[in-house]
Amino acid sequence: MAAFVGTTPLVGGKKAAAAVNARKSAFLAPTVRPTKAARSATVKMVAEPIAPNRLVQTGDDFADKVINTIRFLSIDAVERANSGHPGMPMGMAPSSFILFDKIMRYNPKNPYFYNRDRFVLSAGHGSMLQYSLMHLFGYESVSMEDIKRFRQLGSVTPGHPENFETPGVEVTTGPLGQGICNAVGLAIAEKHMAAIYNKPDATIVDHYTYAIMGDGCLMEGISGEAASLAGHVGLGKLIALYDDNHISIDGNTEIAFTEDVSKRFEAYGWHVINVVNGNTDLQAIEDAIKEAKSVTDKPSLLKVTTIIGYGSPNKSDSYSIHGAALGPEEVQATRDYLGWEYDQFVIPEDVQKHCDRKTDDGAKIEKEWNENFAKYKEKYPELGQQFENIHLKKQLPDGWEEALKEMGKKEGKAATRQLSNKALNVLAPILPNFWGGSADLASSNLTILKGFGDFQKSTPEGRNLRFGVREHGMGAICNGISLHGSNLIPYCATFFIFTDYMRASMRMAALSQAQVIYVMTHDSVFLGEDGPTHQPIEHLASFRAMPNMNMYRPCDPTEVAAAYAVGIGSKNTPTCIALTRQATAKYEESSFEGAKKGAYILTDNTPSGSDPDIILIGTGSELPLCYDAAENVRKDGKNVRVVSMPCWEKFLEQDESYQKSVFPDSVPKEKRMVVEAGSSFGWQIFASNFHCIDRFGISANGKDVANYFGFTVEKVTEKAKAL
Repeated sequence: MAAFVGTTPLVGGKKAAAAVNARKSAFLAPTVRPTKAARSATVKMVAEPIAPNRLVQTGDDFADKVINTIRFLSIDAVERANSGHPGMPMGMAPSSFILFDKIMRYNPKNPYFYNRDRFVLSAGHGSMLQYSLMHLFGYESVSMEDIKRFRQLGSVTPGHPENFETPGVEVTTGPLGQGICNAVGLAIAEKHMAAIYNKPDATIVDHYTYAIMGDGCLMEGISGEAASLAGHVGLGKLIALYDDNHISIDGNTEIAFTEDVSKRFEAYGWHVINVVNGNTDLQAIEDAIKEAKSVTDKPSLLKVTTIIGYGSPNKSDSYSIHGAALGPEEVQATRDYLGWEYDQFVIPEDVQKHCDRKTDDGAKIEKEWNENFAKYKEKYPELGQQFENIHLKKQLPDGWEEALKEMGKKEGKAATRQLSNKALNVLAPILPNFWGGSADLASSNLTILKGFGDFQKSTPEGRNLRFGVREHGMGAICNGISLHGSNLIPYCATFFIFTDYMRASMRMAALSQAQVIYVMTHDSVFLGEDGPTHQPIEHLASFRAMPNMNMYRPCDPTEVAAAYAVGIGSKNTPTCIALTRQATAKYEESSFEGAKKGAYILTDNTPSGSDPDIILIGTGSELPLCYDAAENVRKDGKNVRVVSMPCWEKFLEQDESYQKSVFPDSVPKEKRMVVEAGSSFGWQIFASNFHCIDRFGISANGKDVANYFGFTVEKVTEKAKAL
């Protein structure tokens, strides 16, 4: 009696087909509880069928009933939508059942309970697994109607989990690898918070981060970046379940992914456990998770070998079940094969009653934590008040913005990366929730918080994160830190050009409404000798095109201070600050409030009641060119307005009257010129004349580069006079 029926898919050629056949032959082996020593084995085992058309599952009839409820909620939702990924939820239903039913501590009626365990579905395409679990175990954010409206317009059950749509979803996942990196960020946040607030006689931060990831997550390089760092800093409360099902969209992973994942993660410094039979051996899954929890000095990887689409007699263990509905006939065949006698979207009464107990359990867990926290505040009133105000109530201490303003007034002419360092170190003593680091460029980005130590395995209270040369992982880790729910404000840094390596993570921050500050130095061709490989051109335009991203390019101390003020104040929007390598200027006319609004009038010699003849618009290191060129043009009797425009996004948020006070209709675009050492793309909404760079840069001394591209006062003056 074969446990699986149907033809073998030939995707990937004869070798891949042979591998699939070999795996199916192995399924006929009797179920055996592997010893701990035997967990390194790679052979898959499932229970034998008890009849030609019925599959034995875990041996626990009620557990099977709950697990199949999870499976069929997912199957039915995908079928109704005629869109989605049923295979992964079917294969990982047993592991997720163990997690939600027996392991995780959470309160489904309060998905924001502080000390909850965090769950991340890194394999976000299998989102119906998470929605099924949330509905079944009592999260009010996912109703049965929401399950039925999976992937439909306006539903809270979108195609991939979205934290901003569905309370209880911790992070937005979908692009493979992002979720496991977010999980690393969540675990870093927990370790840091525990180091600061926990005391020998009082523990208030004590939760785990669990993640489910698949082959695709592990193929993406970003997962390696984050996993390497996680091992380095010893994230003992991070447990990742790897759905080892050997299937991706193109077929069996034999065609492209044959590395030994266990050895790879052991090399990263992880504790690795192989669960040989993740299809039916619930005890092995539970034992593995408990063993992982007992290992406190390193993260754990559970390599859970499963069959994608488990229970489907004709499509399981094949690419055809990965990303498409089963179809009515196969759905019925699966119901028959698993002995599921219920109609679509039906939850058996005894299953729902069993899962409902998590509501009372969760309320009790939260109540106990609240009582514990009350005792903590009595013992440690100062820390307790700080924890309550900043991390629970999401408030910031007084004085941080005034301190930034004062820094802007006090500091003189310097490279804006140096002014950024001043701002970071003004904020650090005031905001204990503000921390971050660089991708191995701290000495160039100037991002060290002085006197606050490094976050390392043995010093997790440190506030300087050492990301190493891992830009993509750094971005996704910071998203996890931001979305931990502790009101932590992370910053991360590299050269502006290397946003190319982390753009996907930055986009996910914008989409997820994660508050992250990107400190991006060496922002233009004027960095000089490193040449066009390191000289940003299109980067400003690309981030200005990205929804929900503040893109700042400040000129002087006041504007740098304002950029950080916006970054700290933007709770649901990331902020990217592009900073110079070279010195810029210091202007008495610069405005903190004006820079916060995104654009303002820096200078204007136009008499009251008259209109400017021309408007020069500058950002960052090119604003001084506009400032000096305007003085030259004014000598010819012209009225010249200079507008500093460090942030389009904040300017476009202002009301129409403010926008027109800066750019009056009476001064047409033909009389306006933009001066910026980057692409002209997009500036057409504000002007028709551009002194920009629409080609790659060149390797030379910074001054020679400026002369080569005409970024001189003389050239800008010449073009301004021609308007």
